[in-house]
Amino acid sequence: MQVEALTNVGLVRKDNEDNYLVSVDRGLFVVADGMGGHAAGQLASSLAVSVIGDETDTINMENTGAALKKSLLKANETIFNKGMQNQEYAGMGTTVTAALIKGCNLYIAHIGDSRAYLFREKMLQQLTQDHSLVNELFQKGSISLEERQNHPQRNILTRALGTQEAPQIDEVIFEIRVGDILLLSTDGLHGNLDEQDIEMILGENISLKEKLRRMLELALERGGNDNITAILVCCE
Repeated sequence: MQVEALTNVGLVRKDNEDNYLVSVDRGLFVVADGMGGHAAGQLASSLAVSVIGDETDTINMENTGAALKKSLLKANETIFNKGMQNQEYAGMGTTVTAALIKGCNLYIAHIGDSRAYLFREKMLQQLTQDHSLVNELFQKGSISLEERQNHPQRNILTRALGTQEAPQIDEVIFEIRVGDILLLSTDGLHGNLDEQDIEMILGENISLKEKLRRMLELALERGGNDNITAILVCCE
């Protein structure tokens, strides 16, 4: 597989609270967007990718999905306990979207509003659902897609890692094919690009690195109002 990744502080934030993990040999890819102030947010996302990386070191084919979910719950326990023990970190949390490719299967464990997309045969599909107030309103039909994209409360999460003892983790299993492109992103990217933007760039006949660079440039042109992190994986 081919893999490219990047993270950028953006144009507004002073600190980068995003973290990511790329482990090609294990087929493991994670993005995390921390919250709770610069020290707490950075710590939460850093702990998440570190614990998930450690916990998935010996995953086998028989328990892949369950083990990936378990790794997020272990990360949640670590972050939650850290917040309880130190007032400076109280209430910290992080989004996590973790993907594990084993054979022909893609396993995803997800919480928050970072996302996983699959690009196949010129078509983009969002594989995860945002755990946010605005997305809940959209799912109920209370607001339109355009209103969801620009809503003033779009950053309010209904679920995140580390903010409660036993959060619900979404799981996705998807069959992948040769030529598929997996995109993991924090909302600094997809919050400034719509699906047509992403679909157009991923469909261009350019390298993965150039695709990522163009998406980053466009997100910055649109304001760059948050940290931007993305991973692209092309299955071969």
